[in-house]
Amino acid sequence: MENSNKTPFDGNLDPFMEEIKPLRKRRWLIDLKRSPLAIFGIVVIVVMAFIAIFAPVLTKYDPTSVDLAVRLKPPMPFKGSTSEHILGTDALGRDIAARLANGARVSLLVGIVAVFISGVLGVSLGLVTGYFGGWFDDVLMRLADVQLAFPFILLMLAVLAVIGPGLWNLILVLGVTGWVTYARVVRGQVFSLREKEYIIAARSIGSSSLRIIFLHIMPNVLGPVIVIASFAVASTIVAEASLSFLGLGVKPTTPTWGMMLSDGREYIRTAWWLTTLPGLALAITVLGINLLGDWLRDVLDPRTLIT
Repeated sequence: MENSNKTPFDGNLDPFMEEIKPLRKRRWLIDLKRSPLAIFGIVVIVVMAFIAIFAPVLTKYDPTSVDLAVRLKPPMPFKGSTSEHILGTDALGRDIAARLANGARVSLLVGIVAVFISGVLGVSLGLVTGYFGGWFDDVLMRLADVQLAFPFILLMLAVLAVIGPGLWNLILVLGVTGWVTYARVVRGQVFSLREKEYIIAARSIGSSSLRIIFLHIMPNVLGPVIVIASFAVASTIVAEASLSFLGLGVKPTTPTWGMMLSDGREYIRTAWWLTTLPGLALAITVLGINLLGDWLRDVLDPRTLIT
């Protein structure tokens, strides 16, 4: 005899999704506690973001102010250092701590904004081409192949040599040229999702293509996109430092880690801190972002959702 109190399934998954949300959050916290490297990455990112946001408050010196009377002062506690400049000064007497803090602001701004632009552009194109296909998909993928055929740094050098250096020019170039990875990954995901039963059911009840793409497909491709974006932030920061090192990044009056490395290479034997400190800042920031991205890759892997 069947249980008359059993409620039939009506096709609505919302109550079920609400029940598993706390379990998913708890699983993320458990995985985070088990990963000290991910915690280290989060701490690094939080600290760097704090320094970048409050750079004018944390440092009392203007990063572009020249004072030749205190040029090439080493960081404390080395011989010849001064408590006024705890991380030393460069060849023009500019405070290294102030320049590092403002360099963090530029690096994080370029990394986050450029990745946001490339992510929005790449995901949008990937969703459209993967769902509709046709000639637009063929043209876009051939364009992606052409762009991938060029070495990334040479492409950046060529474009910036034409439009000129500058912070927003750099962000625009890095953002516009970084869409390919997102578009190809999302396109492949959409190819496998568009023939799923729930997509076919949505079409059968008259749902528009726009509703299907953004309501049913896009939430299922955000996992890989988040992972790609986390690693892309790190690679974009390195690209910005490389271009600034070559003199094609931001303007020379704007302090950046790459420009500090370029300025300090002439004094690498006599003033090691000019290259070591910005190099460490760049390496630690990129390492922290990559460690967080590596943890996100494991957490967002669908194969781990059942464990």
